[in-house]
Amino acid sequence: MGRIAGLASSLDSRPTPIAREIIRFVNFVNITAIIIGILLFIIALMMGCYWLDAIIFMIGFLVAAVPEGLLATVTVCLTLTAKRMASKNCLVKNLEAVETLGSTSTICSDKTGTLTQNRMTVAHMWFDNQIIEADTTEDQSGVQYDRSSPGFRALARIATLCNRAEFKAGQDGVPILKKEVNGDASESALLKCMTLALGDVMSIRRRNRKVCEIPFNSTNKYQVSIHETEDSSDSRHSRYLLVMKGAPERVLDRCSTIFIGGKEKVLDEEMREAFNNAYLELGGLGERVLGFCDMLLPSDRFPKNFLFDVDEPNFPLSGMRFVGLMSMIDPPRAAVPDAVAKCRSAGIKVIMVTGDHPITAKAIAKSVGIISEGNETVEDISQRLNIPISEVNPRDANAAVVHGSELLDLPPEVLDEILRYHKEIVFARTSPQQKLTIVEGCQRIGGVVAVTGDGVNDSPALKKADIGVAMGISGSDVSKEAADMILLDDNFASIVTGIEEGRLVFDNLKKSITYTLSSNVPQLLPFIAFIMLSIPLPIGAIAILCIDLGTDMMPGISLAFEPGESNLMKKKPTIKNPLFNVRLISLAF
Repeated sequence: MGRIAGLASSLDSRPTPIAREIIRFVNFVNITAIIIGILLFIIALMMGCYWLDAIIFMIGFLVAAVPEGLLATVTVCLTLTAKRMASKNCLVKNLEAVETLGSTSTICSDKTGTLTQNRMTVAHMWFDNQIIEADTTEDQSGVQYDRSSPGFRALARIATLCNRAEFKAGQDGVPILKKEVNGDASESALLKCMTLALGDVMSIRRRNRKVCEIPFNSTNKYQVSIHETEDSSDSRHSRYLLVMKGAPERVLDRCSTIFIGGKEKVLDEEMREAFNNAYLELGGLGERVLGFCDMLLPSDRFPKNFLFDVDEPNFPLSGMRFVGLMSMIDPPRAAVPDAVAKCRSAGIKVIMVTGDHPITAKAIAKSVGIISEGNETVEDISQRLNIPISEVNPRDANAAVVHGSELLDLPPEVLDEILRYHKEIVFARTSPQQKLTIVEGCQRIGGVVAVTGDGVNDSPALKKADIGVAMGISGSDVSKEAADMILLDDNFASIVTGIEEGRLVFDNLKKSITYTLSSNVPQLLPFIAFIMLSIPLPIGAIAILCIDLGTDMMPGISLAFEPGESNLMKKKPTIKNPLFNVRLISLAF
C-alpha cells in the first residue's frame, strides 16, 4: 500500500488537451490584439490624435478584440455535457475531462468487470490428471466426478479454506447461485461452487480455524493461509495445514510433488507437461485459471500456539503438494464488441491490460474484438509457418500479446515500437508499475490515453493517464479518488458514449468560438472608422463589455445544445484536429 501510494503521489499529470488548446487560443488572441492595438495607437498619434484619445481608442480595440465571454461559454458548455453524461452512467469529476475523453486516441482497459461482466462461475476443474466440467446447478444433477475421491476432497478443502468470501447475512431461503457475497468475483465463484458441492462451508471453516494469512497481491500472485486441522488431536497428523491458491505457474513453482489418484508423486517433467496441457486448454477457452496446493506442517517444528510471522515468513513456502486447477468463466459484456468496433472506426486503439494469463487474455480479446478475426500474433505466425519465433519479423504481425515478465527488461524504445506498429495489443500478467509503464509509453508516442481501473493498485496509472476512468460499482475508494471520471455501471460501452459526448462538445466549442470571434468584427469596425475616418465613436469600451457579457454569451452557450453530426464517431481523434486554425479564423473574420 505504501509503495503504491508513494508511486501515485510522485506522479505529475500533464495539462488536458482542452486546457492546452484554450491556452494556445487565448495566447494567440491576446498577443495579436496587443500588437495590433499598439500599432493602431502609434498610427493614431502619427495622424495627430490627442494622446488620451489614442489610449482610449487602443483600450476600446483591446476590449472589442478579446472574447471576454469565452470562459463562461466554455464552462457552461462543459457543465451541460457533464450533466448529460451523468444521465448515461458517466460521472465526471473534472470538467476538462469531458473534452479529454473526446480527444482520446488510446484506451488501456482492464478486463475483469469492464470488458467482462465480473460474474464468475466455476466452469472446469483439473485433478487426478483429468479435466472435469463443474456442475453449478442448484440440484447438482450434472455431477461428472466422484465427490468422495481424495483428489476432489483435497482440492475442495483448499478452495474452501483459502478463501475470504462470505455470504451476506439475512439470505435464508435464497438460492445459492443468487445469494450476494462479500468478496471479489473469483472467490465468490469458488464459495458458491463449494457450497453446492459440500454444503455448509462456514462450518468447515469453523472446524479448521484460520491462524495466519498472506493476502493475494499483484507481486506474489498467490494467497496463503494456515489453519488448525480437524484431526489435530491425532498425534500422527500435523497440527497445522498450509493452503495456497493463485496464478498456476507461480503455485507450481513452489511445489515438489503432485497429488494424483490419492497418492503423492514426484512432480517430474511428465506431470509438468500434463499440467501445461490442462492449463493451456482451459486458458484457451477464455477462462481464468487458479492453481491450488497444500502442505501439512510437521508438529515438531510447528507445535500448538506457534506464532506465525507473515511479514518475514517463518514457515515454508516451497516444497508443497500440487493438488489441481479450477477455472472460472467470466462472460464478456454484450455491448463490448460493438463498442470496440466503434472505437476502431473512430481511430481509437483499444489495449487490454490484465493480470490474467496470456492465453486467457488472448481468448477474451478475440471474443470482444480487440484482436480481430484473421489478425495474427508473432506466436500465431510461428506456429503457422512452423518456424522459431525468433525468425518471425514482429512487424508482420498486426496483433501482439505481451507478457508482463517481458516488460521488466524491455527498453522504452522497444515498447514504443510495439505500441506504434501493432494495431491490436494485449498485455497480460501485468503489475501496477507495468501498467504505469504502458501508459507512459502511449503518451511518449503522442497519444491521449484513457485508463480504466478498479483496484488500489490501479491508482498510479489512473493518475498518470490523461483521463482516468474508475469503476463505480466494483471500484475501490482509492481508484475513484485518483480518477477523473467514474463509470456508474462498470461498462466499457459507457466509455464510448463518453467519447461521443466529448467529441460533440469539442465540435460545439469550435462553433461557439467561431461565433464569438465573428461577433467581435462589428465591434472593431467603429473604432477603426473613428481613427481612420474621424467618424464619432458610436460605442465605448463599457458598452462593448455589456454586449459581450450580456447578449453574446447566450447565443454562444446555445450552441452547446447542437446535436452531433452523423460522422462524429468516424473522425480521427481531436488531438489531430486543433480547436482553432487558419480556416476557423478566416471563417470568423
